[in-house]
Amino acid sequence: MFANDKSIDNLESLFKEVRKYLELQGQYIKLDLVEKLTILLSTLILILIIIILSMMALFYFSFMLVYALAPLVGSLIGGYAIIGGVVLLMAILIYRMRKQWIFQPMVHFLARLFLDEPTSKE
Repeated sequence: MFANDKSIDNLESLFKEVRKYLELQGQYIKLDLVEKLTILLSTLILILIIIILSMMALFYFSFMLVYALAPLVGSLIGGYAIIGGVVLLMAILIYRMRKQWIFQPMVHFLARLFLDEPTSKE
């Protein structure tokens, strides 16, 4: 009878430990997800800020180049046409190279972020 009571106590403590382990594992998964989503969101915000600032710089530099080219071309319209053509060629180049320049780096970043095993920091 005494041995059976000890077995029941051992089973109860085992179930308590398993439940505690599962709760801790759930908390760890939540913390890991929050960390990875924070990294992803901060990276997206940084990229968005860089894109906005780059577009503003491109806008002002294109006007600067138009006014610099106007005396060489002979008219302001010619300068706008040349700069418009250059910007259009850049857009076509980016569109044609979007897989190598945009999609593949994004896939590699997301795969590294979400699929790599966490390394021990000990």
